[in-house]
Amino acid sequence: MFLRKSVMLAACVWALSPLAWASGTHSYDFGQPAPAAKATRSVEVVMGDMSFTPKTIDVKAGETVRFVLVNKGQLLHEFNLGDAAMHARHQQEMLQMQQSGMLTPTGVKEMDHGDMAGMDHSAMGHEMKSGMKHDDPNSVLVEPGKTAELTWTFSKAANLEFACNIPGHYQAGMVGKLTVSQ
Repeated sequence: MFLRKSVMLAACVWALSPLAWASGTHSYDFGQPAPAAKATRSVEVVMGDMSFTPKTIDVKAGETVRFVLVNKGQLLHEFNLGDAAMHARHQQEMLQMQQSGMLTPTGVKEMDHGDMAGMDHSAMGHEMKSGMKHDDPNSVLVEPGKTAELTWTFSKAANLEFACNIPGHYQAGMVGKLTVSQ
């Protein structure tokens, strides 16, 4: 019981953190989200179970790319743009989401006040205003058999990765190299 309450408390604290809620305030030194209409090209990325095809993507600084993400696997997968340090931090967030029951092997469950029953939110100095969400602009979750999109304008040269940060997926090889050149 203690472990369950500790996990739920950690999930609640994370859900109330600025990183979890302020998606509009996220900034990335390698670029920003863009509307699909601004894309100069599209790249299809097929997600298998523990794989991406292609494994490498090359783009140019200033280019806006529309990523079409096709999940042909049997599991929920994520497409997340960032460097290795960003992925390591995001993997911890995704682990908390999984431990809270929000992430299942094949889908996402939005958390609400009812899912956090029995917790004393007032002791944390705030109220839960809405559910825990996966809403980072550099990331999208794709359920099995589904297709999603992410459009991004790359602002400067960088060595990045695209990765699935669902617990264990990155470590199993679900990561690719994204090179942004001048």
